[in-house]
Amino acid sequence: MVGLVRNSSSAKRLRELGVEPLCADLDQSPLPTLDSLGKRVFYFAPPPALGQTDPRMRRFVASLTGTGAPRRIVYISTTGVYGDCRGEWVDETRPVAPQAARAQRRLDAENVLRGWSRRSAGALVILRVAGIYGPGRLPLGRLQQGLPLIRETEAPYSNRIHAHDLVQVCIAAMDRAASGEVFNVCDGHPTTMTDYFNRVADLMGLPRPRTIPLEGAGAELSPGMMSYMRESRRLNNRKLRERLGIELRYPTLAEGLPACRDETS
Repeated sequence: MVGLVRNSSSAKRLRELGVEPLCADLDQSPLPTLDSLGKRVFYFAPPPALGQTDPRMRRFVASLTGTGAPRRIVYISTTGVYGDCRGEWVDETRPVAPQAARAQRRLDAENVLRGWSRRSAGALVILRVAGIYGPGRLPLGRLQQGLPLIRETEAPYSNRIHAHDLVQVCIAAMDRAASGEVFNVCDGHPTTMTDYFNRVADLMGLPRPRTIPLEGAGAELSPGMMSYMRESRRLNNRKLRERLGIELRYPTLAEGLPACRDETS
């Protein structure tokens, strides 16, 4: 097993896990020769922070021309490609309509990979992943800073998946999904972001954040946070459970959040 990483500290962590590291920078061309022919590839690298396209994915796919087509790629995308759905339930048949630039970059990467799959006949599975939480991935810094949130009656729906469940989904997608399939990766129990932060605060013994009305919230919330506040959707995960046979270890926050605390205590 080989993992592509950018720096020596990440390479050291991979070695400790028994993974052979390959240091490379997806922002630089050309990429080193990747022994990709007939291999199974998990692509987890995010796009750059700016722009509407993903040049990292384009460099990666271009590099495959000389190194050989992988047998299968599993790509982590985002549920943000659906855009604002006004709180409606969303399954994988929903047309994409990304609004935020970060989601447009992910959709660009999806489309680049679809083009690669058509040309090479390599298998492709796209995982549209909701917000990831888990040990070390809770919003404790924001809570400790006392930053506000939108009051719950106005807060949009948001969706999550525990990191451990995401791992099992990635493995199942590599092993069992049909080429070309797209899966919503979430626990299927959406709540508001304000509810989520309140639950984390209660669990960790921190004060709940103060809440503010949505109108005028841009004066106190960052542009990034406001972009999340402008989108609301409830994600259906039936296909994930039925097609891949996934039984979530943490199907709701009631099970998942205490496990985060227990693993970090």
